[in-house]
Amino acid sequence: MNTQFIKGLSIDWNRIAPYSYLREIEALHDLKSLEFTSPITFFVGENGSGKSTLLEAIAIAAGFNPEGGSRNYHFSTFDSHSELCEAIRLVRSCNRPGWGYFLRAESFYNVATKEMDYADKEHPSQKYHEKSHGESFLTLAQNQFRPHGLYLLDEPEAALSPQRQLTLLINIHECAKAGAQFFIVTHSPILLGMPEAEILTFDEGKLHSCDYEETSSYQIMELYINNRKQLLERLLD
Repeated sequence: MNTQFIKGLSIDWNRIAPYSYLREIEALHDLKSLEFTSPITFFVGENGSGKSTLLEAIAIAAGFNPEGGSRNYHFSTFDSHSELCEAIRLVRSCNRPGWGYFLRAESFYNVATKEMDYADKEHPSQKYHEKSHGESFLTLAQNQFRPHGLYLLDEPEAALSPQRQLTLLINIHECAKAGAQFFIVTHSPILLGMPEAEILTFDEGKLHSCDYEETSSYQIMELYINNRKQLLERLLD
């Protein structure tokens, strides 16, 4: 697994307004450049730490619709993306992805609805609204994942059971071996266990690489599983 379409990025903070909230995000405000070393990159950290903000900016800079979908999707139900996408420059390799998809848990309903509008005889709708939330999530991912593709996933575990998360992990791993690149925001200790993936944490100030066992997702889950009774007694007392 060594294919990378996006090798890194740089941020021109002169293009960010002086009083923008982006300058208050601790993990981002001093970030001038970033290098990606693996075809699978995870963004981890506490809520509000800037993970999805950076992923969204990368996706838009790469040509995707802010609310999600493939590069063929062009719609907006609510214009909420930050100005970071205007300040980011992607460092690309000479390779170009043959396909790609931006999956956002928070706007999946809108994308599933738009998929029905875009459907035709040659591209029939998958009718995601007729499936359970988890089934539609996994079906969309499996339908969109292709070799030599670029994929940005924002909390893809949101609708998936632990078993389905393992299925998604397998799908991502196999697709990456076939030349795809992934950027994934997640809190899932299951997905974070992906072999050979790079994990970038937005916690503890400056954005930096960390090991799987250093992520809060792993540490909290390990603590809960191994000390459930004692932990709950302390929390609920």
